[in-house]
Amino acid sequence: MLRPNLHILWRLTAALFAAAIALAGALLAPPPASAAAGLVVEVALDGPIGPATAEYVVRALHAAETDHAVAVVLRLDTPGGLDSAMRTIIRGVLASPVPVLAWVGPPGARAASAGTYILYASALAAMAPGTNLGAATPVSLFGATPLPGEAPQGKAPGNPAPAPNAELVKVTNDAVAYIRSLAALHGRNANWAEQAVREGVSLAYDAALEQHVVELQANSVAALLAAADGRSVLAGGRTVRLATADATIREVVPDWRDRMLGVLTNPAILYLLLLAGVAGVAFEMTHPGIFAPGVLGTICLLLGAYGLNLLPIDYAGVALAAFGLGLMIAEAFVPAFGAFVLGGAAAFLIGSLMMFREPDLAPPRAAIYAATVACAVVFGVVLGALLRARRRPVVSGDVTLLGAAGRVAEWAGDTGRVQVQGVYWKARAGAPLAVGEGVRVIGRDGLWLLVEAASQAAAPAAERRR
Repeated sequence: MLRPNLHILWRLTAALFAAAIALAGALLAPPPASAAAGLVVEVALDGPIGPATAEYVVRALHAAETDHAVAVVLRLDTPGGLDSAMRTIIRGVLASPVPVLAWVGPPGARAASAGTYILYASALAAMAPGTNLGAATPVSLFGATPLPGEAPQGKAPGNPAPAPNAELVKVTNDAVAYIRSLAALHGRNANWAEQAVREGVSLAYDAALEQHVVELQANSVAALLAAADGRSVLAGGRTVRLATADATIREVVPDWRDRMLGVLTNPAILYLLLLAGVAGVAFEMTHPGIFAPGVLGTICLLLGAYGLNLLPIDYAGVALAAFGLGLMIAEAFVPAFGAFVLGGAAAFLIGSLMMFREPDLAPPRAAIYAATVACAVVFGVVLGALLRARRRPVVSGDVTLLGAAGRVAEWAGDTGRVQVQGVYWKARAGAPLAVGEGVRVIGRDGLWLLVEAASQAAAPAAERRR
């Protein structure tokens, strides 16, 4: 009777143990994905938009898709930036299966120029109080960009204006078509979008809500998620119902690579890197053997070349600026009475202005003018003076003592004192010398001069003449 009872007892124990494990697993397991436990990724798009910014945003969108986030909040505070970088971000936003909510914030922020296009491309647009957007007119590289209907400077509005620039018209029409297509995609105000491109107008947060440029007004990201919960938006070509109430917000910050790319694609820093590289290499070429300027200059040049590769650069401008630097450096080797300096400075200035195609990503004009003057002074004046100083004959040291003539002041045996170049020295000779006899310096040993009689030095010279 004991054996069946033990068998039943073992079965009951195993069943109770399995039930306990199942209960513990149910209690410890995370709750199923729901609107209350959803993940929202916050991406900050601050400052000018460039290649580093585009790579950072696109990578954050891919991470949100991998982590099964319910939404991405793109926090905008930008004055605009590079057109190619803006289009890269927009392509990533439109292709993302995770809905992207654009929020112009915090209060006081703006989404100007390229920021307006990105806001129009987002699945849901919102603005914080005290913010604005707009001014999306493409900007030309040289001079002011005329708006349609604007009279040129010096002409009255009633006078006939010259025909508009064909390239500017093409760029403007392309931008209008692009932003209208984004507006139609999400049902936003396309007429105001065209006005922002053609006339450069801006819009405050309250007017943007009234004119159906944005869908929501929110003071914070949390308020945006609460207001957006339950709305249906278009993401990745399909309609998605947002479940963002009480969602967990995780901010994606730029890593070291994004920060490094941001520094290298900063036009002012990139410009200075290139100039520092040229200066270091030029100094090493004129003063070989120091090594540090050459090494640092080469590093700066390589970093600058990498940054140039990431930006839309006019390589004709790069070549013209390099030619100008070459002319200014040539002035130090081949004196041309300032012609090379003036011509090189002009070529360098024009090339620097042509180098950067996008005006939003170009160094300040004041920096270019200051760099031109500095290069002309350093390469054309200072470097030439240094090279001329190096070519002068040596006027002091052992080199001037060798072969110098002197006279014996005191002598005893094979040592004594001689006067050379007005200075009394201890001296040694291979033969006895007489006081007042002329000598010639043939070497130096510490504070002792090695001398020989002047007549002894003259004898071999006479033999050579015979």
